[in-house]
Amino acid sequence: MSCDPQRDTPVEFRKQGRERLRITWADGHAGEYPARYLRARCPCARCVDEDTGRRRIGEADVAADVGLEKLQLVGSYALQIHFSDGHGMGLFAFDNLRRLCPCAECGGG
Repeated sequence: MSCDPQRDTPVEFRKQGRERLRITWADGHAGEYPARYLRARCPCARCVDEDTGRRRIGEADVAADVGLEKLQLVGSYALQIHFSDGHGMGLFAFDNLRRLCPCAECGGG
């Protein structure tokens, strides 16, 4: 899937407490991402096997009360999310975040 700047460019990131991240996209869509949902989908090498691409961490492996600690913009292409369990290695590329949108309109992630 290629990157569509109109669709895959965020115009606002907003933490909603520690539990949820709201992203408003350039096309006007707003997605809400639960912290546990994002943590279970971290794309870093610790969470996804670099050789096989197989996920090592799933929602069952993430504490139910994991929260969002800090959001850090990386260049103009990704968001680094630091979680309350001490994990913060993954870079969530904007097009990946858009694909992960858990809302019914986007297909539920």
